[in-house]
Amino acid sequence: MTAHVFWDRVWRTPAKSSEWSAADPWVAESVGQLRDRGARATLDIGCGIGRHCVLLAREGFASHGVDRGSAGVTATRDAAREQGVHVAVVVGDMAALPYQSASFDFVLAFNVNYHTDEDGLRQTLAEVRRVLRPGGLYQCTMLSKRNREFGRGIEVSANTFCQPGATDDKVHPHLYTNAQDLVRLHDGFDLRSAFDAEQSTARSFHWYCQFEVS
Repeated sequence: MTAHVFWDRVWRTPAKSSEWSAADPWVAESVGQLRDRGARATLDIGCGIGRHCVLLAREGFASHGVDRGSAGVTATRDAAREQGVHVAVVVGDMAALPYQSASFDFVLAFNVNYHTDEDGLRQTLAEVRRVLRPGGLYQCTMLSKRNREFGRGIEVSANTFCQPGATDDKVHPHLYTNAQDLVRLHDGFDLRSAFDAEQSTARSFHWYCQFEVS
């Protein structure tokens, strides 16, 4: 789980980080669903510069964020202050979340929890289950095996690749999945929806998933 080293540098460079300032429409569309379910407390894992946890705060939720890099945490606090909302954001590890059990109704992990291998993902998912309340929702993206980067570089663990010569975060481990992998790795979660779609560029396939815990 070392990709935060790359992203911490990105968040310190305003010109590079600006493209990540707008909330993803798929996340924004979940707001109505959360209201219908009576959700109150939300957590954004790997919050980066705060685009999603600030959105959730603007929508009236008790919004929390956690990121491994201090630059993202600082940027999130600044963004929240500029928009007149409060986000409780801290530096922390997604595999050891600094929260009490059953603290949240909704946990989001957008483009973050695949920065590891299968064992690391299982640790993170165990933490997600722990901090979610019964009936809580977990929404995440995962890299698809249809992604153009799957199989490139060195396979450092099952379905997990590093590209030593990369100039972006692919120099760090990235885990890729198919539908069977998603179900297998999310043992203990009830799958509500999942689709595999290009994210921003050609063949940038990601899974968009929502799970529920009982």
